Amino acid sequence: MPDVLGFYEEFDDSVRLNGSVRAAVRAVGEPDEAELVAYLDAGHILIDVMEGGRDVLTGLPHRHSLGCSSPVTDGTWFWRLDLPHYVETHHVQLPAAFLTHVRGLGHRMPPLITARFATLHDAVMPVIGWASAVPWRVPDAVIEPTPRGGPTRARSAPDPLARDRPHGSWAKPRKPRRT
Repeated sequence: MPDVLGFYEEFDDSVRLNGSVRAAVRAVGEPDEAELVAYLDAGHILIDVMEGGRDVLTGLPHRHSLGCSSPVTDGTWFWRLDLPHYVETHHVQLPAAFLTHVRGLGHRMPPLITARFATLHDAVMPVIGWASAVPWRVPDAVIEPTPRGGPTRARSAPDPLARDRPHGSWAKPRKPRRT
């Protein structure tokens, strides 16, 4: 069976690979929890799921509410897009083998080498509830991790003074363009 984490029984009725998330909650996280969360955040998204979800423990929305069940990978392990939220907020315990794997990589997301990943992808997708997923048929390529600038828990509150305006500040009107 492929290495899968973060697929708890509270998330889906059909996929219960990792038991209960309530049983995995701890009072204190790993010493390198921030780096582990950053690693999980940097994973390669396999399928962007268009759905919304809430924290199954608190009922509140969180930074990964949109697309929360999207499958993510580092090429060896698979997890849900919202797993970093549960690790940083509820200090959910991660498997020792995963911790050893991530620490061995220096908390850096490796590139996804498609030639080696295709058979693993095709084996794991039915296991995590995506039996109808299209088999991985990408030509030989290396997919580098791309940083996602989503807010962390510390930066998730919107700044009430931040205003985005495409052409200058709100205080100073934009001059008309010369033609």
